[in-house]
Amino acid sequence: MDIAARITAALQKALTGLGIEGVTPALEHPTELAHGDFATNVALAAAKAAKKNPKALAEEVVAAVGTIDGVEKVEVAGLGFINFYLTRAFVASTVVDIAAIGSEWGKGGLLAGKRVMYEYTDPNPFKVFHIGHLMSNTLGESLARLAEYSGAVVVRANYQGDIGPHVAKCVWGVMQKQFDPNDIAALGEAYVYGSSAYESDPTAKQEIDDINKRLYAKDPELQPIYDAGRKASLEHFEELYALLGTKFNHYFFESEVGPVGIEVVKEGLTQGVFEESDGAVVYKGEKVGLHTRVFITKAQTPTYETKELGLDKTKFEKEKLDRSVIVTANEQDGFFKVVLAAMAEVLPDVAAKTVHISHGMMVLTTGKMSSRKGDVVTGESLINDMREQALEKMASRDLGDQKESIADAVAVAAIKFEVLKQGSGKNIVFDPVQSLSFEGDSGPYLQYAHTRALSILAKARAERIQPSGAMAPESMTDLERMLYRFPEVVQRAMESYEPHYVTTYLTQIAGLYNAWYATTTIVDPTDPHSPYRIALTEAFAHTMRNGLWLLGIKAPERM
Repeated sequence: MDIAARITAALQKALTGLGIEGVTPALEHPTELAHGDFATNVALAAAKAAKKNPKALAEEVVAAVGTIDGVEKVEVAGLGFINFYLTRAFVASTVVDIAAIGSEWGKGGLLAGKRVMYEYTDPNPFKVFHIGHLMSNTLGESLARLAEYSGAVVVRANYQGDIGPHVAKCVWGVMQKQFDPNDIAALGEAYVYGSSAYESDPTAKQEIDDINKRLYAKDPELQPIYDAGRKASLEHFEELYALLGTKFNHYFFESEVGPVGIEVVKEGLTQGVFEESDGAVVYKGEKVGLHTRVFITKAQTPTYETKELGLDKTKFEKEKLDRSVIVTANEQDGFFKVVLAAMAEVLPDVAAKTVHISHGMMVLTTGKMSSRKGDVVTGESLINDMREQALEKMASRDLGDQKESIADAVAVAAIKFEVLKQGSGKNIVFDPVQSLSFEGDSGPYLQYAHTRALSILAKARAERIQPSGAMAPESMTDLERMLYRFPEVVQRAMESYEPHYVTTYLTQIAGLYNAWYATTTIVDPTDPHSPYRIALTEAFAHTMRNGLWLLGIKAPERM
């Protein structure tokens, strides 16, 4: 039984002994460590039913709690809060345990036996890998890792739009400009050209709409352009996935799931779930407080809504899933509310196991980013810009042939941390300079704290000092009192789909470690406490590395 469970059990026993039923003790960590390691407001919650003053009841509860293994003292604070302070021996033992557990530290089995699919990133061939894809990849990969860390069998999926109006615009642009469809840069230019013409030139619009129909019909004249562009796009995306640290198990494509979705909608039409309207097939979302959306157009082509139904049906046919989590931008919230409502009627078992998680939008401090025109800041260009800045920042450091790979790791860390450090649905103002700081609230700051700890451990090995918990100093550091909380943080982040709990925690322990490092001689062969300080450093390094992994951030050994 862990320490929180022991405290909760003791509180429950005390309440029962006092004749108080129906109140479940809830523990939290005080905002200030000076107020203890755990706190509960159970006396305030039970006071009314017990017909007692909350503070007086708290005193009775403390007296009834008695001695708890691992707890040094229990105090009443304020109007009736109860604070628990852990013993020096317990804290020291957790440090030694963490140092020994290493890369397995913090792993749990809350999702053991569960099979969960995470679908994220979802870039479209024939278009650029934009900021939204980068954000979806960052959030989706972190959520997937949190589930893996909690014992789940995770299946990573990527859904890509390889058919539809955007493809037609690009193919039209390639044909007009005689571009090479194997050239990624050319495909980007072709799409921008076609998208602009579609909005401003009625003749071009008609031609592009015609190409869209011909692509659905697999017109042999267009197929070579289509095949070359699709292949070039997908191969380029793989390079970006490798850089970002993602490897997908399944790739789904609109061209494959569209027909499946059409069959689902047609069946739903016969059941009265969908309705015909002016030659199209729609779902009247007003019946569930939403809005109407088209699922099959007048031209009898499937919309994104229908393809989504086909995708979700296909997911559960391919994998025996306990849950399917879809990560997109919050601009698709309205879309998914209607789709999930329709899905609940035509595919109820699938809908019951499907969750949509959305992220906000990103704005650079240098200005807002476009999504369709030629001035778009792509996800790839942002990574490249950050890599160049990282190389410049580390120009004076002797990193040898690792400099390029370290710059990649730092650049990706800078971006991912900024995406994950806030609540998932919030918009982000991205400051390239601040995000690369080695001295503040940033991904590189966490990486640098980790490398600092590794350098201390290397120095300890050179001095032949082995980590040990035998001679812990009498006074405890705040760092020691924070490390044991890591599994709780992981669980909370996983259950709430919010990695920002991990970023906040890692930033806090990095600050505590750096402050301790600045005021303490850690490696000293003449100091009997040095082996314990080495153990604490090792415990910190393991926690930081595991936490960075959960965020999808690499932990370089040198920076």
